[in-house]
Amino acid sequence: MLKTLYRLVIVLLLMAGCDTNNKPIESKKLKTNLINSYIKKAKDTNNTIEDRKENLDKAYSINATLDDDSFKIQKLREISFRYYHLKDHDRYKGLNEKALKLAKTISDSLEMAESYTYLGIYYRKSKSELDLALQNFHEADKIYKSLDPKKYEPKDYLFDHGKTLIDIARIQQKAKDYTESEATTIKAIKKFELAENNQYLPLCYTNLGIVAKYLENYDKAIEYHLKAIEYSKGTDKEILQTLTSYNNIGTVYKSQKEYNKAKEYYHKGLSYKEFLDKNPRRNARLIDNLAYVNFLSKDMTEIPDLFYKALKIRDSIDDKYGMATNTLHLAEYYHSVGKDSIAQQYAEQSRDISLDLKNNEELLKAYQLLSEVSNSDTGLQYANTYIQLNDSLIKEERLFRDKFARIKFETEEIVEKNQQISKENQILIITILGLTALFLLGYIIFKQQQSNKELLFAQTQQESNEEIYRLLLNQQVKLEEGRQMEQQRMSEELHDGVLGRLFGVRLSLDGINQRANDGFTEARNKYIDELKAIEKEIRLISHDLGAETLPSDVAYIDAVENMIKDLCGVHNLDFEFNNAEEIDWEEIDDQKKVNFFRILQESMQNIFKHAQASTIKINFDFVDDTINLTILDDGIGFKTNKVKKGIGLKNITSRVNQMNGEVQFLSNENSGTTVSVRVPIPSRVEELYEE
Repeated sequence: MLKTLYRLVIVLLLMAGCDTNNKPIESKKLKTNLINSYIKKAKDTNNTIEDRKENLDKAYSINATLDDDSFKIQKLREISFRYYHLKDHDRYKGLNEKALKLAKTISDSLEMAESYTYLGIYYRKSKSELDLALQNFHEADKIYKSLDPKKYEPKDYLFDHGKTLIDIARIQQKAKDYTESEATTIKAIKKFELAENNQYLPLCYTNLGIVAKYLENYDKAIEYHLKAIEYSKGTDKEILQTLTSYNNIGTVYKSQKEYNKAKEYYHKGLSYKEFLDKNPRRNARLIDNLAYVNFLSKDMTEIPDLFYKALKIRDSIDDKYGMATNTLHLAEYYHSVGKDSIAQQYAEQSRDISLDLKNNEELLKAYQLLSEVSNSDTGLQYANTYIQLNDSLIKEERLFRDKFARIKFETEEIVEKNQQISKENQILIITILGLTALFLLGYIIFKQQQSNKELLFAQTQQESNEEIYRLLLNQQVKLEEGRQMEQQRMSEELHDGVLGRLFGVRLSLDGINQRANDGFTEARNKYIDELKAIEKEIRLISHDLGAETLPSDVAYIDAVENMIKDLCGVHNLDFEFNNAEEIDWEEIDDQKKVNFFRILQESMQNIFKHAQASTIKINFDFVDDTINLTILDDGIGFKTNKVKKGIGLKNITSRVNQMNGEVQFLSNENSGTTVSVRVPIPSRVEELYEE
């Protein structure tokens, strides 16, 4: 009977909203096109932050006119992502709160769960709001668990449910609620396995390994870290995960005081020299950990040299967290050999860095060591400070666990109450649905008789709105087509018209040289050389105009290599070009590819004009989700601290800033020049974490 009443309500609603044409569908399509257009402009890094936000505001305004449905929520969330990328986190939060409210209004459980998850991500960034993050993740988890498999296909949400669970598990691990973190992680693994998606399994087993170590279940911890390596094989994260797990296994053995086994795994990690050369932070961590187990095992062969080696690397990359640990290890070493004055200096360095970073774990160790190496009065003060900080941290951890336990209890209590209310009101709901259906039937019959004029007016208004949308879209398309056509026309005029005429004049002068006497030949040759130089400049201008947008039928890296080959051929320079196979150029944003193209052109023009070089080397590398472009020449160089930046260097710097990257110009007189560009490429896969 319940299903019959549902069907009746749906049929009646369809009768009320039925239209014989496709006007609403077309209107939605036009609005969607406009929303997408504004979002695209918001992604364009050539625009200012204010302009990009203004485009997002316009996209949101149009989205607000759409019917309340899941599509509207998805677009709302897409707009919020762009605000997040622009560091407007409050706007991101506000839009996801609106998405949640709308999802509740239309009773879309999947969209409600998604909204709770993304609100949890917002609160997760601050330790003081971890309880709010956990509360939102628990709400999402509760919805996923309550979904009816007859209404929703489990494979559509199992993977997302797993991601929510691993987020909960990681917060539980931070709060040192290790048993709950372990149980939640195992649930996440089951979801990923059912979804047949192993993307996050290495992260899950890494978390299990860390939790098992803190629970002193060392054999299990090692087993979990080895599983993390196994599940990462064949993926683009294989080497990264392997080094992460080797480091974590070494830490497990260090906790067991099995120092030789710990050394074995640190050495295994350090054997990946090529990878570590490009990842100095990870390299320094392995070196420091190896040095510390050597120190603990009384193997002083390379101590303190290894500590200083790791500290030098960390200092060069400004790795503050690593420096806090490194200086603490050096303080322990010098205290062990009776050099307490040096130990005190390094312990104070660790203390100052830890205070700045609010790294309480290392700060606690620094206070403890300072209490041992300082004189009696100062040492007593440090001991009291250590006790106070330790007590406050224990209290804070207990409050965290109590908050999380209360959130979990309240969530489960609400589920039980909702189930009870659902049972008690089932008969009432059926009755209300029946009465509602009868009321709707009478109301629809009455409304149909009264609404003909209103429908006619609405259709007229809708047609006018659609015409406006069409005109706006057509205007944008025509402007872009006109710009490209004019650009192409200028390129062809330069290449086919002016350049052809100059070439004909030069040939005529060559012909006259063959007949003229020696008195005029030298003067004509001078003018012929000048014409050749003009030809080169026009050819380069024509090439530059024609390359404003990259051809769709040519692979990006082929277009880059052809450009380098053409320019070096014109200027008679040797070149070497290398591109890392790890870079998937098809996945890179078109604007970034154009910016890289322009940076290469501008750098090569500077070399041709000023460097007096004979060879150029160009490399694209991919390290830690970052594209590195290096342009090296063997020319005369310049003093970077004295040179006055011209328009070329400013243009390069501006394009790099648009991509949120970094650029360095390294040169000395008579020793060539290196242009180094680093541009981060965001990854959708959550980064692995380790101890």
